[in-house]
Amino acid sequence: MSERRKTKHINEAFTCENCDAEVPPIIGGGCRNHCPFCLVSKHVDNIPGDRQCMCNGLLMPIDIEYTSAKGYMIIHKCDRCGMVKRNKTVMDSKGVNDSLDKVLEIMSKRSI
Repeated sequence: MSERRKTKHINEAFTCENCDAEVPPIIGGGCRNHCPFCLVSKHVDNIPGDRQCMCNGLLMPIDIEYTSAKGYMIIHKCDRCGMVKRNKTVMDSKGVNDSLDKVLEIMSKRSI
């Protein structure tokens, strides 16, 4: 049998390992995989939600890009293995949304 490659949705509170903020789950649907205050995530998944990646590095936000299909995306780079991945920003939650100030700060650091 082949290995299943299905996303597992996990929406639970966590403590950010970068800024120590207590991060609540998203209210109103969806899953949060990064801190809404510093936008840092953790490299724990091979497939979203599987918690099988052994790297455990911090995924640092290095850029923001916009796509018409998904909106603003955080570009993360792992500080341990160098992997780069994209994650949707959370701007429409009924709870804590991603920091617009932090998003704009990251966008302002782009080299022209």
